[in-house]
Amino acid sequence: MGNAMSDEIHAAEEVESRGTAIYEGEIRHLVEPGEIGKFVVAAVHVNDYELDERDGAAASRLLKRRPGAMTWAVRVGYSTAYRWTRLNPRSHD
Repeated sequence: MGNAMSDEIHAAEEVESRGTAIYEGEIRHLVEPGEIGKFVVAAVHVNDYELDERDGAAASRLLKRRPGAMTWAVRVGYSTAYRWTRLNPRSHD
C-alpha cells in the first residue's frame, strides 16, 4: 500500500502517458498542421477529445459530454499545453 503522495504522482504520470499516447496515435495527424496553437483536451480513459482556441472551452464541452473524465491537454504544435513564467513584480512599476 503506497502513501497518498506517491499514489497521486503515479496517477499524474499515468494521465500524462495515456494523454500523450492518445494524442500521438489518434489525434495529432487530424489537427496538425491546420490547427497550430489551439488546445486539445483529451479524456484519457475513453479516447475522446475536444479542440478549441481556449483550453477552458474545450474542457467544458468535453466534460459536459464525459462527466468526471480524467483530462489531459496539449497545445497543437507545441510540446506542452502551457509555459510557466516567473513574473517580476517590480517590472510593473
